[in-house]
Amino acid sequence: MVNPVRQSASILLVEDDPGIALTLTDVLESNGYTVRTAGTGAEAKTFVDEMNPDLIILDLMLPDADGLVLCSDLKARADASIIICSASTQTRDRVLSLKLGADDFIGKPFNIDELEARIEAVLRRTQGVKAAETTPARPPSPQERVGDLVIDRSRRRVTLGGEPLQLTPTEYRLLCALAAHPDEVLSREELAQQVWGYADAGVGRAIDAHISRLRVKLNAAKAPPPPIVSVRGFGYKIAEGADANTAVA
Repeated sequence: MVNPVRQSASILLVEDDPGIALTLTDVLESNGYTVRTAGTGAEAKTFVDEMNPDLIILDLMLPDADGLVLCSDLKARADASIIICSASTQTRDRVLSLKLGADDFIGKPFNIDELEARIEAVLRRTQGVKAAETTPARPPSPQERVGDLVIDRSRRRVTLGGEPLQLTPTEYRLLCALAAHPDEVLSREELAQQVWGYADAGVGRAIDAHISRLRVKLNAAKAPPPPIVSVRGFGYKIAEGADANTAVA
């Protein structure tokens, strides 16, 4: 019986080693996934536009692209989760992968059962978000405004001081969650539930990494953004009004 998490889920496997690519494809397809493989960064960009996958498994060491740069590019192109699967032992690569949009990182050599478990966990988050978006508990406001920041939900568009911001899908959902509750502190688990529809033991560091990237983009805008304030040991809030004048992002 096919696991419902796997049923109809599509995976883009970006791996330049033909042996590893063939083995993973056979295992994943035998477990109910639809898999397409790309051996280069150029192929990955073409295929992600064509198939709009649910999940991307990405090797960092490719013949024609920096895997970290490609991770960020693919995240911006598609609303797909990304698992980095790499032989790199550098802590820096793991940290940068999360900051650039990856949802998980598993090192090579890996245990296939562990990889499958991580894939299922990531897809549960994705499916939970999609279900929440199609059947919301209450109709969201068509616009959220916090100071000069405006979120147009009907067009999935964010502007700051009238200038559009280029956000990844995860950054967009995270900003929406914060802006819907200005000056209200949300825990990392609450944010993860709203962003991914699922919160697990490793969610705190992932939320921290995405918050860091979101702050950089907000602070790079010409208009002053409403600050995202850290509450030590708990979570984050987006400040407006009097709180925004004294908050430190």
